[in-house]
Parts: sequence; C-alpha cells; structure tokens
Amino acid sequence: MSGTISINRAPVMTLWAAIVAERLGHDRASALTLGKAVAGLNAQSKGRRLGIFEPAAPLKMGAKKEQVAKPKRDVVYLMGREVPVQKTKNGLRAVGKERAESPASVERYLQQKFGAHLSDVERAMRALAESYPPESLEKVAYPLYEEFRPEIPAGTRGWGAKGELDLAKIRRAHYKRA
Repeated sequence: MSGTISINRAPVMTLWAAIVAERLGHDRASALTLGKAVAGLNAQSKGRRLGIFEPAAPLKMGAKKEQVAKPKRDVVYLMGREVPVQKTKNGLRAVGKERAESPASVERYLQQKFGAHLSDVERAMRALAESYPPESLEKVAYPLYEEFRPEIPAGTRGWGAKGELDLAKIRRAHYKRA
C-alpha cells in the first residue's frame, strides 16, 4: 500500500511503541502491552493538559496523603514513559487499571483500527525501527513518531480526531539532530 489512511493518533502510537519495544528486546506479547500503556499514558497527560481529565487534587498545606497499600511495581522505560509492569506466567505485561494488559486485546484493537492497512503500516514502522541500533532508537523513538504521526487540529478540537497517516512519511522519517 502507498498513500494515506484516516486514523487517530492512539493506535498509531500503540503500534509504534510496540515495535520500538520489540526492537529493544521485548517479545511480541510484552511489546504489545507496553505499546498500549505508552499510548494510554500519553493520552492521560494530554487529557489533563487540555482540561479533559481532572488533575489529581493537590494536598492542602500540612495534610497527609492517606497511605494505600499498593504493590511495588517494576517499571520499563519506553519512549520517555515509565510503564508499570508485572511478571505473569506468560511473561512481562504492562499494567493498566491495576491488572496486566492482554496482548490479544491489543492485537484486536490494532486490527480493528488499521484494518487491511495494518501489515503495510507495521512493515513501514519496522523498517524505520530497524534502521537504528536499539540504544539509539530509544532516544529518538518519540521524535520520530512526531515526524510521521497524523496531523490533527490543535487543542480540544483534536481530541480523538482522525488525521491522515502517510506511509511515505514513515518511510522518510529520520531523527534530525539540532
């Protein structure tokens, strides 16, 4: 396929982050859950910045935060995000809403969002990821995403909006050093 597809940014980020995670040594199932988590963390940050989600309430001076016993989580660093993870009988999984994510669920999500274009987009993203050694890719993965991600309107108008993902942009993407 050449050309463009109409899609919002979340599945594009999910797929790209999963491919980056694989390139960094994670197996496919773990990488899928990590990709979903990175996309979710980015959406939460943007939603708070746009006022769509409420930020955590600040503590009043002198007030103590109630301590809730939460299990200590391991983390994986991916694309500038600290992703909580859990070791399961099937391998490492990102944790969302206090439970391990399902790789099969992420696979279905990507198939639904990209449809017949998934293999073409994945092939273009893999070629881009493989053009960098793993240690360099981790540093440039997010700036690369910014080069090819779909353009959407600024502010709240762009929340959930679809844009055009151009495979040629993915194929041409390269990190530009300042």
